Amino acid sequence: MSRRRFEVAAEAAADALGPSRTKDLAGLLVRGRSRERALTELATPGIREAVAHFYDMVEAEALPHAEAAAYLRGYIAGQSRSRSTVQVRTVWSGPSTPGVPVRSTAQVLVEVIDEAREELIAMTYAARPYPALTSALREATARGVRAHMVVETLAGARGLLGGREPAGAFASIPGLRLWHWARDPADGPASRQHAKLAVADRHVLILGSANLTESAARRNIEAGVLIRGGDAPRRAAEHIVELQRMGVLQPLHA
Repeated sequence: MSRRRFEVAAEAAADALGPSRTKDLAGLLVRGRSRERALTELATPGIREAVAHFYDMVEAEALPHAEAAAYLRGYIAGQSRSRSTVQVRTVWSGPSTPGVPVRSTAQVLVEVIDEAREELIAMTYAARPYPALTSALREATARGVRAHMVVETLAGARGLLGGREPAGAFASIPGLRLWHWARDPADGPASRQHAKLAVADRHVLILGSANLTESAARRNIEAGVLIRGGDAPRRAAEHIVELQRMGVLQPLHA
């Protein structure tokens, strides 16, 4: 019998808690501690919902607590093993060279979006409508991916960006959540949201100089890295989510 709902909830709780506290949760389960005890000991802000949902799925599937604990421990062991294998590749836009095989930014960016099954987080300074990117994002949200895009605003760029608001490039994508940096006046007038990245399911990260525009992805000379596995993709996503939770990044209604 498929227990996919439980597996998804267990993996979400483990990802939210991290390896050490996931092992603590497994220990509480084995010792027969109550749901309320677990929520009290482990549910710091931003984590309570994931732990509560995990317990809901344990109850819904009528799983013995020892079996649920074994799944958590196995998941953490598997994650630890996979994180020990990290692949790093360079990614380029612009002219190619015959003797040095490289992967194009445009191709890799779309591949990263296509890989996302649960979560996609991206950041860009400038943005313009780009059919390949728009199509990939629309397909991602249609298959249920929680997709977040952090963009600069014309006001935030203080005259260094022209034309339409960067967020307008994504206006046709239903379900895409737009965010911007709500600056503190103490940050000074020269601050910019200048990060350019995309991270899929906290497992694969593309990070580089290219904005989410066709010129950056195809015509300019831009450089970046594609990181698959390891802590970097997870840590990048966690940092952005924490900035959202703290209100540093706030929803943008384009």
